[in-house]
Amino acid sequence: MIIAFSVIVILSFLFNILSKKTNIPSVLMLILMGFLIKEGLSAVDVKIPDLKQMLEIIGVVGLIMIVLEAALDLKLKKDKTILILKAFFISLVLLLATSLVIAYIFQFFIQMDLFTAMIYAVPLSIMSSAIIIPSVANLTEENKEFMIYEATFSDILGIMLFYFLLDTQGIESGKQIAVNVTSNIGLTIVASVLLSYLLVFLFQYIKQMHGRLFLMVAVLTLLYSVGKLFHLSSLLIILTFGLVLNNRRLFIRGVLKKIIKAEDFKVIFKDFKTLIEESSFVIRTFFFVLFGLTIHFDSLGGIFIYAITILILLVLYGIRYLNLKIVTKDKVMPLLFIAPRGLITILLFYAIPQELIDPYFDSNILLFVILSTNVIMMIALMRSGGDYEEVDKMNFGSLEREVEFNTLNKPVKPTE
Repeated sequence: MIIAFSVIVILSFLFNILSKKTNIPSVLMLILMGFLIKEGLSAVDVKIPDLKQMLEIIGVVGLIMIVLEAALDLKLKKDKTILILKAFFISLVLLLATSLVIAYIFQFFIQMDLFTAMIYAVPLSIMSSAIIIPSVANLTEENKEFMIYEATFSDILGIMLFYFLLDTQGIESGKQIAVNVTSNIGLTIVASVLLSYLLVFLFQYIKQMHGRLFLMVAVLTLLYSVGKLFHLSSLLIILTFGLVLNNRRLFIRGVLKKIIKAEDFKVIFKDFKTLIEESSFVIRTFFFVLFGLTIHFDSLGGIFIYAITILILLVLYGIRYLNLKIVTKDKVMPLLFIAPRGLITILLFYAIPQELIDPYFDSNILLFVILSTNVIMMIALMRSGGDYEEVDKMNFGSLEREVEFNTLNKPVKPTE
């Protein structure tokens, strides 16, 4: 087992290198590796235990790490306000619109009631930041930042909507639903801000202690889990803490400067960010390998399943195209096709309560949508690879000419 774990991590690292060179999402290679391991074990009559609970635990920890990793990369500046608002608006509209349309598809074809159909539709409407963040490294800086913001908002809003629907199950009064939503969001925002400042305050006093980084991870994981018990949108706590830590000069002002010394965070922040990035890498690796172990190709469904999958894909990319075209008013390629489904989609499907499980829903729909969106993103990034070079040349062409002009017109000394 130790040899197997070591080999999986080494291969995952190599997959990341290969992904950067070829634009093939490393998640596809990890899922394939998990599937091949399952087939190999089956060939020698080794029975694989039920991995659902392990997947849920790893998925939750991975979710925390991914959101925190994204927050630690996001710089909040005035000149980014429009970009952030665009990303938020697009992610919100896409989530609501695609969830509703996909829910009607399930209601019509699988005969689900609308509430259950929405529970099944929301996970399929959430983009995977776990896949997008490492996949957009080669995009232009503006597009990369936009995709990071959009993917992060999609994760957070999608999870909030999913658990909001579960919490309102059985509530028929619209007034009661509105009160629940308002109180939940308000309480979460207040708790997120207060806890973030408290954690940052404590952070400065443990900067010289061993184990301080894992202590912070443990505290954040604890806060997330306790928040879930009280039906709070716990990811907001994680996101807020990461943003405060990464944008200390913006959030730590006035009286807070005397209490919290932002300059003391430079070294520990760098170490903490490295720990989160490395931990996210390991957790993502084993999550998708374990997911590959759960795939069964014994029954791939029929034309009915393929038709529903194609309809869902048309909805995802059709609504996304309209939103990007209206909001950005720029070229929508390759952003249109960078909309993979992954960790969050799988995690939320496993979180559907037993009483809402529909026996007529084929899990192959989930698998096909995840694989299709990742393959489509891969093809789009491959086909757009040459455009980045042309953009770079256009951006730096004038600079090159300026350097050449200055060099030619530079006074030359006799000794030269």
